[in-house]
Amino acid sequence: MSNREAYEQKMKAKLDEWQAEIDKLRAKARGAEADARIEREKEAERLEAKREEMRKKLEELRHSSDDAWDDIRAGTERAWKSFSESFEKARNRFK
Repeated sequence: MSNREAYEQKMKAKLDEWQAEIDKLRAKARGAEADARIEREKEAERLEAKREEMRKKLEELRHSSDDAWDDIRAGTERAWKSFSESFEKARNRFK
């Protein structure tokens, strides 16, 4: 397996992990009081949108040429870091 394939698999696994966490947030939202439920659902929607952006970045990375792969990977890493920070903040708010 190439480094590229390993990296892509790692990112795919992380996306799957985050989807599971978003699903947990939504489950907690369903059991919360009305105001908290609305806030949690909005946060889940924001996280879903960011996750979708990351999925698109991963697709772009997957379909990039070998020459462009390093540049696209650098952009993906920056976006990944931003998403990770947003995700952690949301998770900590709703514990």
